[in-house]
Parts: sequence; structure tokens; C-alpha cells
Amino acid sequence: MIENQQFERVNLNNKSLLATNYENCQFNNCDFSNGNLYDFKFEDCDFFECNFSLAHLPGTAFRNVNFKDCKMLGLRFDDCAAFGLAFSFENCTLNHSSFYKLKIKQTKFLNCSLEAVDFTETDLTQSNFAKSNLKDAVFERSNLEKCDFRNALSYSFDPELNRIKKAKFSRDAVIGLLAKYPIEIE
Repeated sequence: MIENQQFERVNLNNKSLLATNYENCQFNNCDFSNGNLYDFKFEDCDFFECNFSLAHLPGTAFRNVNFKDCKMLGLRFDDCAAFGLAFSFENCTLNHSSFYKLKIKQTKFLNCSLEAVDFTETDLTQSNFAKSNLKDAVFERSNLEKCDFRNALSYSFDPELNRIKKAKFSRDAVIGLLAKYPIEIE
């Protein structure tokens, strides 16, 4: 186990990081892209300006982890260890990633790019999507109860296929909930 360490500009492909438990660690400008994070466990860790694009996440544990200004394209979060899975994202690019069937209540996606992200059957209860771009994101049979979409951008999903009780939407953007109907709104 590695605790209370700070890592700068680590490149996972150079094998400079061990597959072990990391607690209360900070990672700055690290490159995990295309890497295999199997058996890595991160608890109470912070990642700043890191690249995780196309990393392999089978069994990877993210427990109370914060990602800020990270590039995270095409990640399969649904391959992560489900037990204790909890994270937040701020100013991150998560395009083409998948959260399929995960229980990630109260997750913060603040000012993120979530284009074409798969949230099918995901429990996102009380999550916040403030200022995030949800263009082509997929929500089907998802639990969106008490989610905050008030400042989210470009979302479009069918309220009949999702649980949206007490979710919050802005008046101007609610048009994305009516996209399936052949109507004109002026």
C-alpha cells in the first residue's frame, strides 16, 4: 500500500507505477492512456490534468476519487470494481465512455464533456451535471431521480424510459425531453 504520496508526470506505460493500493495520493500530469489498470485501487485520491484515454479498467477500484481537468476518452467504467465506487469529475473530457448499469449516486459531473457517454441502466440519483455537455449521451432505463440538469447542455432523453422524479431542469433546456414527439416549439 502506498499512502500520502504525490506523483508528477508518471507514465504508466513505462511501468513506473505499481499495481497496488493508493490512499490519499495526488497525481499530477500523469499519463495512464492505453494502460492496464487491473488490480489498481485508488482511495481518497486526486487526479489533476491526467490522461486516462482508452485505459483498461477491469477490477480497478475508484473509491472517493476526484478527477479535475483530466482527459478520459473511451473508458469502460462499467469494468471497474463496483464495491464502493465513488468519484467526481470537474472540467473533464469523458466522451465515448460507459457507465452502463453502475450505481453511482450523487456523482458530480461539473463542466464536463460527456458526448456519446452511455448511462444505460445507471443509477445516477442526486447527481449533478452542471455546465456539462451531454450531446448524444444515452439515458435508457436510468435512475435520474433528483438529478440536477438545470445548467446542463444538449441533453435529450425520453422521460418515459427513465426515472426522473424530482429531477431539476431549466425551462429553456427542457426541450430535450420532448425530442421524440413530432411537435414544433417556438
